[in-house]
Amino acid sequence: MNPKAHEPASLPVPGPDALAQSETLSASLRAEIAASGGWVPFSRFMERALYAPGLGYYSGGARKFGRRGDDGSDFVTAPELSPLFAQTLARPLAEALEASGTRRLMEFGAGTGKLAAGLLAALDALGAAPERYEIVELSGELRERQRATLATELPAPLASRVHWLDALPERFEGVVVGNEVLDAMPVRLVLRGETGWRERGVAVDAARAFVFEDRPLPEEPAGVSALAALDALELPEGYLTEIHEAARAFTGTVCRMLERGAAFFIDYGFPAGEYYHPQRAEGTLMCHYRHRAHGDPFVWPGLQDITAHVEFSGIHEAAVAAGAELLGYTSQGRFLLNAGITEVLAGIDPADGARFLPAANAVQKLIAESEMGELFKVIAFGRGIDGGLAAFARGERSHAL
Repeated sequence: MNPKAHEPASLPVPGPDALAQSETLSASLRAEIAASGGWVPFSRFMERALYAPGLGYYSGGARKFGRRGDDGSDFVTAPELSPLFAQTLARPLAEALEASGTRRLMEFGAGTGKLAAGLLAALDALGAAPERYEIVELSGELRERQRATLATELPAPLASRVHWLDALPERFEGVVVGNEVLDAMPVRLVLRGETGWRERGVAVDAARAFVFEDRPLPEEPAGVSALAALDALELPEGYLTEIHEAARAFTGTVCRMLERGAAFFIDYGFPAGEYYHPQRAEGTLMCHYRHRAHGDPFVWPGLQDITAHVEFSGIHEAAVAAGAELLGYTSQGRFLLNAGITEVLAGIDPADGARFLPAANAVQKLIAESEMGELFKVIAFGRGIDGGLAAFARGERSHAL
């Protein structure tokens, strides 16, 4: 899938406790597959590998976020890369809070808590600190890391505004932010066959190993509208791709919940016209372990991240169907430049090389087209917000959705 991906054989071997945890999850998956007639959709395998209580990648307690593989982490996100990301993102969030007349902020999947701490500090400096900062987090281990980060990096009165939720509220007025949330939602795999689309699922072979197995799609799959759009593209036989039902459903739920305010999603991906390009014939599914990327989702279930790029046209459709309005869509690089990341960087004295040079390098990585600036996109939806947001003033790309 990715010519730079590592072969599973080259990955560092986990410790015995981690391997035992993975085998426990694998045994549970094998039992579920057997009980389901010997096959489950890949989306179900991915859901269990990532979120099985106490065993899945995001619920099993292992470290995930960091700058180096030797610290036990698997990948780095923008908030971990530089505090300037949060300081810049705070500006459009403050604008949305003011435009909607709301004082609450909600974050999904807050990772180590770096983004929450950075946003609260920056919003406070802007005179726009929310009265309440809510984090929707399923992982108990990550909640504890978030609490520790907030206690270390924020004064107690500001940290006390943070509250954790187990699920989305029915109604919400405020601003929502999700950084690299949609890419971690389970996807269905579909393959173009001789007579139409087939679904790629997971079975168990004679050696008790997980293997891919293709079956006819259900007569009325939940992703039938996505498949209809794919049919119109006349993609070649053997074309493999993803359908993002979970991400679409989540977006719709968030936008129905949002009575007034805005929702910002930041993630890597493409609009449908680029996502379903004939040359992208093996899809975008990718796995991450110790800062190494590879394409085998069956390696050590529960110990590695499994992701797929986000298809933003479908996300837009789901939001609009839920009654939200598109506020803007653009690249992360353009969004951060519009929001004033160079001004934020200018707040660091260039003579202080120990601070300025790492910050400048991080900004380059965040905005450069060859780094995160082009692959990552920002899309925002809203209700009750009049006028555009400054972060989408230039380089807006809603025409591509």
